[in-house]
Amino acid sequence: MLARRPSACFTAGMRERGDHETRGGGRRGQAERDAITVETGYALCSAAFAAAVVFGAVAGPALLFALPGAVEAVLVRAGGVLAGVLFAVRTVSVLVRFRRSAQPSQPGRTSPDS
Repeated sequence: MLARRPSACFTAGMRERGDHETRGGGRRGQAERDAITVETGYALCSAAFAAAVVFGAVAGPALLFALPGAVEAVLVRAGGVLAGVLFAVRTVSVLVRFRRSAQPSQPGRTSPDS
């Protein structure tokens, strides 16, 4: 008889106990995975909102008023470029800040709160 692989239920149960790798080579628990998911969602949503506001502020006049064609094109392109750059910068900055705050404190060092 051929050897069988463990069923999906068995492997899912093992995952619930925290059998995932972390940055430091240990295991990542469900709470840490949830925190990463929430932080990634926050980074993307806040970046999209900020990019939309910047695009609206820069390209809005071109879309609302009858401006010369060249001015309208410049405003829309500038708004798109600025919105894209802001989206990337905001996403990266939120995720980098989360990564730094998730690091455990080093033994023997005084924390800023003490």
